[in-house]
Order: sequence, then structure tokens, then C-alpha cells
Amino acid sequence: MDRPVITGLSALRRFARVMIILSIEACAMAHANNPTSDLEDSVCGIVREPLAFWQFRQAAGAPDASRIRSIPNIERLSFTTRDGRELGGYKLRADHPQGYLLVAQGNAMLADQIMGVLSFFRDYGLDVYVYDYRGYGLSEGKSRLKAMVSDYREIVAALNAQGYGRRYLYGMSMGGVILTNAIGPSEDYDALVLDSPPSRISGLGCPEDYDPVRNLPQDGARLMLIIGLKDRVVPPGDIEELSQILEQRGGRVLKSPEFAHPLMDLDPIIRRRRLQSVADFLVR
Repeated sequence: MDRPVITGLSALRRFARVMIILSIEACAMAHANNPTSDLEDSVCGIVREPLAFWQFRQAAGAPDASRIRSIPNIERLSFTTRDGRELGGYKLRADHPQGYLLVAQGNAMLADQIMGVLSFFRDYGLDVYVYDYRGYGLSEGKSRLKAMVSDYREIVAALNAQGYGRRYLYGMSMGGVILTNAIGPSEDYDALVLDSPPSRISGLGCPEDYDPVRNLPQDGARLMLIIGLKDRVVPPGDIEELSQILEQRGGRVLKSPEFAHPLMDLDPIIRRRRLQSVADFLVR
């Protein structure tokens, strides 16, 4: 009596496995037949990476222009990448800009959600630039790590070509991973703040070449790393290797018992203290 049921379940499991394999092969063939979007190939697993970014995009939600409506001197941005994707974002204009600040936000954030907080930096004479990641919010394309790194390499080069006197970068969480990869050993910036990025992402199935610890410059004097000892998203232990290497190379490490994950400090006084620490390092 039980045998037909067991046989039926086994057949269903085999069918499910076949469908998963066929789906993976179909995705691989789609990538192979589309050479114009090679930047959007997955490097962290053909299933794992698209699924992870889908989850982050769902958490980020949809763009909402009403969030930035009351912010003075803000303008909509558009940037076209080398593979033809249009990235959308915002710029906060300083009255007399002395430099720019490019912010790479966390993986589940949109630009319009954080522009109000980032207006803090405009008071330091900085034009503040924030883009939605590829595939998020206002931006076209497929959300893939290789493509995002390429996008920020291009954006930095474009901003540097505008003739700003000072060139500053601020990467929060996954944004720190993206910026360390986009910048690498170059000297095309004056200061970079990494706020709570993991030391490595190879444990998530990504190539070791993308690990932040492998992309730090030999001279770390222009870098600051922030570690929040209350961080439950990227625990301090996941940042410790990065901290040790950066200190050995002359970088600054700020470990705060007050801080949680970037933009997750509940106390507005502590949140402002964190932003102040970033500003003080950038414009020192």
C-alpha cells in the first residue's frame, strides 16, 4: 500500500531536481548568448548571486520621490555605464563646493532613503553623490557584483574629471566592499571611509579577488575603518582581519562601543556622532 506513494514522491523529487538543473543551464546559456552584458555575469554563483540580490532589492523597496521633496538643493542624476545601463541617483549641491563625496550605501538601501541624512556632509562644502545600485530603484540592469564594481570605477573616474579640489569616498557595509574593489591600489581619491564592511566575501561563494582584505592599498594612510561593537548585521569579528591589516598599513581604525550597523543607530545623537567621525577624517 505504501510503495506507490513512496515511488510517486521519488519521481517528484527527481522531476524537481531536473527542473532546477534545466533552469541553471538555461541561465548559463542566456549569459553565454548575450556577450554585450558580460558585466552582468554572476561571479558568486549562478543561482546564489541573483537570488541574494533579489532579496536585497525586495528589502530596499521601491523608489519614492516624496522622500526627497523637502530637501533643498537636490537634483536628480543619470549616469550611463560602458555597457549602456542608465543608473539613477541624486546630488546634494553645496553652495561653494570644495570637493565631492561619493557614497556607496548598504545593500538594502535606495538613494532617496538616505539623502536627508547625508545632507550633513553638504555643510562641509561637499557635493554629495548617491546612485541606486544597478538593478535597484532608479537604475537599470541586472544586480551583479562584477557590474557594480565596474559602475563605481566609472563613476569615480567621471567625478575626478570634473576638476573637484578634493575627492572623498564613503562606503557603508556592502558599499565598502564595492569601493575597495573599484578603487584597489589606485591613488584617484583623497580619503576613503569604510563603514562596517566584512573582511571577506569569499565565504559567500565569491572569488577571493573580491575580498576587501585583498584590495587594500599598501599605504593605508588615506583610509579609515569604522567598526560598531553593537553591529549585529556584520559582527565585529567579521571585520577584525581587515582592521588588523589596515592598521599595519597606517590606516585609522575606529571601534565604537556605541555604534551599530551604518544608519541603524537608533539614538540620533549617536548617529550624528558617527557622521561627525566620518566628516572629521575626510576633511582633516
